Amino acid sequence: MQAVSLPALSGWRWVRDGWLLFRKQPMAFFTWAMFVSLILMVASVTPPIGPLLFVVLMPTATLLSLSAARSADQGQKILLGTWIAPLRQTGIFRRLIGMGALYVLFCLVLGLVAFMPFSDEVTEALKAVTTSNDLVPLLEAVRTPMAIFAVLYVLMAAVFWYAPALVGWHTTPMTRALFYSGIACWRNKWAFGVYGLSWLAIFLAIDTALSALSMVGLPKSLTATLQVPINVVASAVLYCSFYTSFISVFYPSTEAESETTPTV
Repeated sequence: MQAVSLPALSGWRWVRDGWLLFRKQPMAFFTWAMFVSLILMVASVTPPIGPLLFVVLMPTATLLSLSAARSADQGQKILLGTWIAPLRQTGIFRRLIGMGALYVLFCLVLGLVAFMPFSDEVTEALKAVTTSNDLVPLLEAVRTPMAIFAVLYVLMAAVFWYAPALVGWHTTPMTRALFYSGIACWRNKWAFGVYGLSWLAIFLAIDTALSALSMVGLPKSLTATLQVPINVVASAVLYCSFYTSFISVFYPSTEAESETTPTV
């Protein structure tokens, strides 16, 4: 298996191809995205257990999304059994749960690395919030550590990005899968930059368009109702684009304008 180095505009092509893949079986992908959104909503109102469980299950959800997208890409109809089929392989679910637990551990370590040097400033800012109900000092105190955490988190995300597929589809040992994922993402860093900016622009455009509808007189309750299915569709396309990203990096077509790099 080889990873390729793709041009920056490939990031936009992943989004475009994700949309084309979504259109093949929109109801199946919409239902899956709605299910994930509901699970996320439940997790957000049941801290700390809910968010921790959600993060632990993220690699599993990623593999299920990728496998369903692969089925749709191959012309197979996505049924209920399609979603859970990847977990029937012996030991796969256990390894994905282990990867999710490692993801949580990495997040905690990165949080400590980012915030510990600024613990005194954050503590003083929290005291100020308690006494004066002024959030400005706290926001200023956490600005730098949050920026550091964001940079470290992006690097960590790259390490985990392709790992679920490498573990689930190729039975790659987890440590190697993490290493290969990081290398593949680094080789395509400019494409991922365009990919991230494209999705940021899409979600901002959705929010701006709905805000504009409110400004011209559409009831806010109606725009809020419209935003839910639109965001779910966008999320479904996002999940489909995970698959298009993976196959373009690890299974490039002969027509792809890319330069093959050494085997990872």
